[in-house]
Amino acid sequence: MAHHDHTAGAHEEHHEGMGAKQIWSVFFVLLALTALEFLIALGFVHHWQILAKGMFVNIIYILLTLVKAYYIVAFFMHLKFEKSSFIVCSTIVFIFIAYFIVLMLTEGSYLGGALQDHAIYPNK
Repeated sequence: MAHHDHTAGAHEEHHEGMGAKQIWSVFFVLLALTALEFLIALGFVHHWQILAKGMFVNIIYILLTLVKAYYIVAFFMHLKFEKSSFIVCSTIVFIFIAYFIVLMLTEGSYLGGALQDHAIYPNK
């Protein structure tokens, strides 16, 4: 049988910088961001009607979701502790995928309106 080194030093070297304290701090940041999203959705938009549904609220949701995605990818998927070349490659791929999605939605929206010779829901 092969001998595996299960000492604390070997474990800490593999997960550099991710102690229990940091994991809990990231958890509470994600919890606070999620609570803020619920406060905006249920409080400001629905209950108190301070904000109207629309582009501004959607941009807020998208920004909060991107911040949460950064925390999840950086800390729980350990991307923050990788070499910078891997981070750059992964980021470039993500940017191209997002760009492709935006292009497809734009093209689909154009084609959906341009190819309709008749009303989608005609009045009878």
